[in-house]
Amino acid sequence: MRVLCTRTLLVHSLAQLFASHPVLLAPMEDVTDVVFRRLCRALGAEVCMTEFVNAEGLFRGCRNAKRKIRLASDDALTAIQIYGANPERLAEAALLAEEAQPLFIDINCGCWVPKIAGRGAGAGWLRDPEAMVAMAKMVVERVKVPVTVKTRIGLGPESHMPIVDLARRLEDAGVAALTIHCRTAAMGYAGAADWSWARKAREVVRIPVIVNGDIRSADDAKRALNETGCAGVMIGRRAIDHPWIFREVYSLLRYGVVRQLPTISERITLCREHLRSNVAERGEPHGVRCTRRHLSGYLSGLPGAAHLRRQLNTCDSLSGCLAILDAYGGGAE
Repeated sequence: MRVLCTRTLLVHSLAQLFASHPVLLAPMEDVTDVVFRRLCRALGAEVCMTEFVNAEGLFRGCRNAKRKIRLASDDALTAIQIYGANPERLAEAALLAEEAQPLFIDINCGCWVPKIAGRGAGAGWLRDPEAMVAMAKMVVERVKVPVTVKTRIGLGPESHMPIVDLARRLEDAGVAALTIHCRTAAMGYAGAADWSWARKAREVVRIPVIVNGDIRSADDAKRALNETGCAGVMIGRRAIDHPWIFREVYSLLRYGVVRQLPTISERITLCREHLRSNVAERGEPHGVRCTRRHLSGYLSGLPGAAHLRRQLNTCDSLSGCLAILDAYGGGAE
C-alpha cells in the first residue's frame, strides 16, 4: 500500500509540474548538453532533458556517460534519459543517475536509429511490449524518483501499433508519465506525426501524456495540446535551429500573444553566446566545431546569411568566429 501511495504522489507531482510547465526540451544526442540546456532555459525551456545516456557505459564508469548525467546548479528542472537493451543494466544505471538528483528519470524506448534499435535498445523494446513493461517495472522499483518512458506508437504498420494497450500496462507498472512520438520506428522522421495516437493513449490512462513530433511552431504546440488533451508538448529538432520557439510557445499559451521572430541582433548575440559557452566547456577547436550545427538556424533570414555561414564553418578559433560576427555588415538594425 505504501508503494502504491508513493507512486500516486509521484504521478500527481508530475501532473502539477506539467500543468504549469507544459513545454519540454526533448532529449537529443550531441545536442541537449549542459550548454544547450542553459541557452534554451534562458529562452523559456523550463523542463529539459539530457542527451541519451548509455546504461552500459554508465555502469562501466565511462567518462562520457558520467559527463552526461552531471547536472549543473541551474539544472533544477532537468531529467536524465537512459537507454539500453539489458533490463538489469537499465535499473543499475537508473540508480546511478538518481544520485545526480534529476527531476525524473526517462527510459528511451523510441530511438529508431538502427545501431540503437537494432541492438534491442530504444525503439527495439517495441518488438516485445511485454518485456518492455517488465523492464520499466524493474526500473521503477529500483529508484525513488519518478520514472517516465519516451516511446513511439509502434514499430511499423498501423496493425502493429501497440501504444494504447502499452500505455495502460506502463501505467500499471508504475511509470509516472509517458511521452509519445507520434510516428512509428520504421518512419524515422519521414511522413507526418499522427497526434491522434497521443490522444488515444491519453484517454485510457491517468498518468500525464506528453505529445511529441512535428512541433515546429507555437501554433503547432497549441494545436497539439488542443487536439490531444495531453499534459504537455515536447520539442526536439526545431529547437536545434530555433531555440526561441520556447518563448514563442509560452507567449501564445499563457498570454495569447504571437511573439515576434528574433531580431538580427538577437540572432548574432546567440551565436556569440553559444560559441563562447561551448569553448568554455570543451575548449578549442571542438567547442567551435560542435556549435556549427546550430548556426544555420540561428542565422536564418539574415542578409548575406549564406556567406556568413561559410565563413564561420571554416573557422576553428573562437576569436576568429567572434571577429567574423563583429565584422558582419548586416548585424546593425
